[in-house]
Amino acid sequence: MKAIWKDTVIAESNDTVVVEGNHYFPIGSVKRDLLVPSDHTSVCPWKGTANYYSLNVAGAENKDAVWYYAEPKDAAKEIKGRVAFWKGVKVVS
Repeated sequence: MKAIWKDTVIAESNDTVVVEGNHYFPIGSVKRDLLVPSDHTSVCPWKGTANYYSLNVAGAENKDAVWYYAEPKDAAKEIKGRVAFWKGVKVVS
């Protein structure tokens, strides 16, 4: 699987975990230099508190386009250490 935004591969892995239709990529498969930490959070009742990164690709920003659960609840423990994408980031095989 590949996560692509602005014709740039953000992440690539054969080891994604699909939860609620979203592919969670291992953080090690992500081009970390494209991630910008964000203060934004949201809460899922069964996964826990989500934290976000924005993407910066060639000077273009995609705010809060990447999310992860630093300490997921037990029901979602398989996504610990993984990130997922939205806001126009295409995930393709």
